[in-house]
Amino acid sequence: MANIDNAANTYLDSLARHRALFDTMEQYQPQVSQLLSACHQTLAAGGKVIWFGNGGSAADAQHLAAEFVVRYKKERGPLASIALTTDTSILTAHSNDYHFDTVFERQVQALCKPQDLVIGLTTSGTSANINLALQAANDIGAYTVALTGREGGTVKDIAKLPIIISNDETARIQEAHMFIGHWLCEALDMLVAE
Repeated sequence: MANIDNAANTYLDSLARHRALFDTMEQYQPQVSQLLSACHQTLAAGGKVIWFGNGGSAADAQHLAAEFVVRYKKERGPLASIALTTDTSILTAHSNDYHFDTVFERQVQALCKPQDLVIGLTTSGTSANINLALQAANDIGAYTVALTGREGGTVKDIAKLPIIISNDETARIQEAHMFIGHWLCEALDMLVAE
């Protein structure tokens, strides 16, 4: 029964992280409100939301871009959003010809406009490819957000809006990022339906 005990412990750890996030929501309220406002303004002005991350965060970026474009809960028109983690030809060609550190930076330079919102997901806050892409977006004049963890890493000094989940466990940080992402989708559903 060790597997059941392990699953139960993991579930309890996850619940504890969600409970801690809920209990400290006051701490995150200014950042998530700012994120919602920036998303709403970006979309209302004809901009798009650009997402990227590595590994599990890449999957989260794709997931959230899909929620924007397709729908979350309510029937509504598509919201302009794209994940830079989905084009295998770009990802592999760039990494082969140049360097993986600049794989998202190059795409931001090609696709990002000043009216866009750019969101990088990095649990460590130290991923070079995330940091370089956010800096490129800053240089273009876009609004930049980092969903990160631990102490925020170097990304906290690059993104205009860092949202730092104070936890050292990658899985718990990613779960909190998805909670924030889903909350954002739900809040946008209400705003665009008004």
